[in-house]
Amino acid sequence: MRKGILFASFITFISAVAQTEATDTISTRQLDEVVVKGEKPQVKGKDGIMVVDLPGIVKDKPVTNILEALGYMPGVTNNNGMIWLTGASNVTIILNGELTNMPLQNLYQLLYNTPVDRLKNVEIMYSAPAKYHVNGAVINVVLKTPTPLDGLQGQVRAGYNQAHYGSYGGVLAATYAIKDWTFDLNYGLTRSKSWSREETWSNHLYDGKRTMIEDDMRRIGQNWNNTIFASASWKTLKLTYNGQIISDSKSWSLSSGTLGNYTNAYNMLSPVGYHNIALRYAAPFGMTVGGDYTHYSENRSQSLFKDADYLLGSENRQAIDRWHVYVDQQHQLGQWQLNYGAEYQHSKDHSSQHYAMSDNPDFDDILSEDVASFYAGTQRSFDWGLSFNLSAKGEYYHNKYQHNWNFIPQFGATYYKTPKSIFQLNFNTQRIYPSYWELHGGTSHINNYSTIVGNLQLQPYIQYDAQFNYILRQKYVATFYFQYGDKTTVQLPYQSPDAMNLIYQTINMNYKRVVGLNLYAPFGVGYIWNATATANVFNQREKADHFHDIGFDNSKWIFYGEFSNSFKFSQNCPVSLTVDFSYISPSLQGIADLSSIWKVDAGVKWQFGKNRCCELDLKADDIFNKWSPTMTINHAGQDYRMKVRDMSHNLKLTFIWRFNGFKPKETNIDTSRFGTGK
Repeated sequence: MRKGILFASFITFISAVAQTEATDTISTRQLDEVVVKGEKPQVKGKDGIMVVDLPGIVKDKPVTNILEALGYMPGVTNNNGMIWLTGASNVTIILNGELTNMPLQNLYQLLYNTPVDRLKNVEIMYSAPAKYHVNGAVINVVLKTPTPLDGLQGQVRAGYNQAHYGSYGGVLAATYAIKDWTFDLNYGLTRSKSWSREETWSNHLYDGKRTMIEDDMRRIGQNWNNTIFASASWKTLKLTYNGQIISDSKSWSLSSGTLGNYTNAYNMLSPVGYHNIALRYAAPFGMTVGGDYTHYSENRSQSLFKDADYLLGSENRQAIDRWHVYVDQQHQLGQWQLNYGAEYQHSKDHSSQHYAMSDNPDFDDILSEDVASFYAGTQRSFDWGLSFNLSAKGEYYHNKYQHNWNFIPQFGATYYKTPKSIFQLNFNTQRIYPSYWELHGGTSHINNYSTIVGNLQLQPYIQYDAQFNYILRQKYVATFYFQYGDKTTVQLPYQSPDAMNLIYQTINMNYKRVVGLNLYAPFGVGYIWNATATANVFNQREKADHFHDIGFDNSKWIFYGEFSNSFKFSQNCPVSLTVDFSYISPSLQGIADLSSIWKVDAGVKWQFGKNRCCELDLKADDIFNKWSPTMTINHAGQDYRMKVRDMSHNLKLTFIWRFNGFKPKETNIDTSRFGTGK
């Protein structure tokens, strides 16, 4: 848990670019001895939306899936499988313009299972129009649509990942279209085993004297992960199923130190299940209606031992049922587009926590939540270069603790007169809600000293984001951004003055403010060397008048830099190499300061077989094992330090076989004007 807290903390303010230049060129046309070449644009802009040619950018990279590919986009960083966007407090990933309503872990697993060959392009919306039913920034992953001429297409992928322990898995992805029907299947099975280490030093002030409590904790986890995505479409009617089943899930934390030797064992008493089924219909007169149902279930036990002595145990259950419906209408009124709609979501969370041999109170709650909203928006393009989208949404939120109305405006504009210069301005607001589990106020024990405590008083907070993008020659991007979170949340350790107890609890701060500039520049030498340099400089300030019984006001200038390189020995060489460097200067989270970190990644990609239908990728991440920060708290009597080790150090080997190459089969029919796989 503490590793997750620290990892999330330094990622949230490292919204930076990781990208390599793509020199994908338009097909060469030879006229006698005259050769005409044109460089394909990497970035386009319209209506406040940035369209990125991601397939061209990653074609020489050792990238096998869409999740890994997203990290090479302008303004995006993929840090150990977590996606962040420069200048945005958070980002939602949608597929083909449709919100999946999947938990983040499930969505990332789906993207990891989806071959990069399925990718058509990616749209970045710093301020997503309300018609997408998403507040804030959005990354829209646009997939290729199969046609009947393509036949059955797909790929099989198998991989092995060696970190401290080995993990392995495989993916089958396939598409098929016939007449008005389109089918899509994606199945992945992964066996994972993880390991991490945390060293902590807590110099605790209690009863007028300091006591140093040292702890060295190793965390081990394992599970089988089954992920299924299946869809069937008939004309404009689409049925989709998303599912994830995690079985044989176990984890242990083994700690030794001042207080003795502890073992914390966590077991899933039944498989963790996530199931979502969605139906969507687009009418020919501009109306879209849809709905989905989600069920999530988890049943976990915890047992805490000191040496061989059983100290306490608990059983945690959570069952969530969620229904969601929406209707959208769009009209074209001359050069103006008008859109409006409404949506409603109802969820029921039945959670419980029961203890054995503990004074902590049990709970068994049913928490119902209702969110209803309606919106109206418009967009327009002018001949003199300006295009924009504007929308406003009214939202009503209700649960047994609170109910409120929210007004959520959104604006995105692009000025595009020539390809040399594109200007974009975006603004949005959103309300961020706490997790279901935290609102129940349960307590989990790490050992006799450290506990994780829920917060019944935790409030949602309002986030304001604004960005100004300048795109030069459809490849160089500068982003100036401002973020302000009013009563934003943070979870950090706190040394209690009333007992020898270290408390982890999510609380509301006064605010978090970030202002910065991100620069992205691709360059290279022909096909031999392509590189991208990224620099992100920003000032971050976090303030809380009431962090438990103390306050803080912490600010710092922070720098993130990355230099990404790819090499080829000849233009048609089947082998390409990559070497990437990343650095983050000392940074902060709430009352805590984080040390600087750096890493070097390298990889090789080899394509072989008939029409290069096979691919072998070897990638080493964080070769020198330096991408792990140290967190230090030294303020208002708090004296604490934590060092996390082995966060991203690993070696990955992946084999891919593409059947039908995700391209149309050879026929006697001229298909040059059809299909999307070009």
